[in-house]
Amino acid sequence: MSVDTLFLAFGGIAAGTFGALLGLGGGVFLIPFLVLVLQVPMHQAIATSIVAVIATSSTGAAMNLERHMVNIRLGMLLETTTVAGAIAGGLTASMLDADVLTKIFGVLLIGIAAMMALSGKMSAMVPATGGKKEVLAGEYHDDATHANVLYSVRNVGPTMVISLLAGNVSGLLGLGGGIFKVPAMHLLSGIPLKAATATSNFMIGVTAAAGAFIYFAEGHLDPHIAAPTALGVLLGSFFGIRLGRIMKASILKWVFIVVLIAASIQLIAR
Repeated sequence: MSVDTLFLAFGGIAAGTFGALLGLGGGVFLIPFLVLVLQVPMHQAIATSIVAVIATSSTGAAMNLERHMVNIRLGMLLETTTVAGAIAGGLTASMLDADVLTKIFGVLLIGIAAMMALSGKMSAMVPATGGKKEVLAGEYHDDATHANVLYSVRNVGPTMVISLLAGNVSGLLGLGGGIFKVPAMHLLSGIPLKAATATSNFMIGVTAAAGAFIYFAEGHLDPHIAAPTALGVLLGSFFGIRLGRIMKASILKWVFIVVLIAASIQLIAR
């Protein structure tokens, strides 16, 4: 086994762990690692990330469904707009230069970090709208606090619009869409962070699969890169889901913010 293969596997483990913890699929962490550390071309890195996102979703969805963390009805509703955006994003990506994609990705990470840092203030500023509370309400058991958490879902319309954008970003940058859907569900719809990440993990595999065919058809998917990375992500996803049961969401949020800012600075300066 070559050194590069080991690097890909370990990078996949780290990306899968954080991706499953935060419902992002790992692309937020995997793409900077592939591009900056291993010098993988941007389009190949995105294609590899999409495969990794599918692996993360397959693992996380099964474990979270067993624990009743996923809001299935909300996930299926949001996925209708997310998949449409993913297909459009995949078509757009083939027409863009790799340097343009790199800059877009870097700026995007800064915006996401700011949204997460301001999550408490932003959620308080968003007004609630009725109509979907009874239909989409959810409940789960939080192992960290040993309490049952009941919640209602608000502002479904705006969250669906954000999901359309999330799907477009998924197809364009290989992120799985979770970077937008998790903040949208948490800030706009008032869903607890753990339920939002679990529901995002449930959705991102379908979103990524919609864009994967386009990247494969364009010849951007290198199996020598994608295979060891996906295996690492699959293993890391198991760790991430298990860690999510005992770790506090506030700690994960600030680790996430620091990593995003560091990666965005490197990508923009590249």
